[in-house]
Amino acid sequence: MDANSRVILSNQTGPHDDLARRVARALTHPLRKPVAEHTRAAFVAAQAWLADQHKPLILDSGCGVGLSTRELARRFPDHALIGVDRSESRLTREHGELPANARLVRADLVDFWRLALDAGWRPERHYLLYPNPYPKAAHLKLRWQGHPVLPALLGLGGRLELRSNWRLYVEEFALALTQATGITAEVEAYRPEGETYLTPFERKYHLSGQALWRLVARLPHAPDLMPRP
Repeated sequence: MDANSRVILSNQTGPHDDLARRVARALTHPLRKPVAEHTRAAFVAAQAWLADQHKPLILDSGCGVGLSTRELARRFPDHALIGVDRSESRLTREHGELPANARLVRADLVDFWRLALDAGWRPERHYLLYPNPYPKAAHLKLRWQGHPVLPALLGLGGRLELRSNWRLYVEEFALALTQATGITAEVEAYRPEGETYLTPFERKYHLSGQALWRLVARLPHAPDLMPRP
């Protein structure tokens, strides 16, 4: 991956006008999407692995090729790292052996987060690193802050850290976070220290001269945020 990344272009000039309505709907209308069987099976296996670790959990959601999961496992050797991504192609790329305290899982996050919430998972840390920004205004519902699964994501709790190279994405997420939980989080510039990058995209964006942004929020475990059928 070279360091010649294009700047995100969007037809939005500020937070989406429909954001508050979509968050309100997510908080009051149950998400009735059936859980995919492959995700259910992957979750069962991940839960068994986690039980054998006897360590607090860190989630790396949308982990891509798993480099971030590997790095976080090295940084936090006393934790169990689970990296989740929906792409088998990304997860199976050769990037060296996984640390013993790390596991990569192929699953749909919309389903995985709901299963984790129902199972009582309480990650100490939860990373959302450079999610697809879906920059077109028409695609708000595909961003995590505009998606019906937002209450499950927030309800898992822990120290949630979101990073993006699109400031507006992080600003929208901050607004959705406050609306859903009453918790405020600052949108701040982020600069990787030295040559330590958590993801290939972080390296690419930084070396391309793009500004990086992040949000860190400490959230309570709140399963009741997710409306039930």
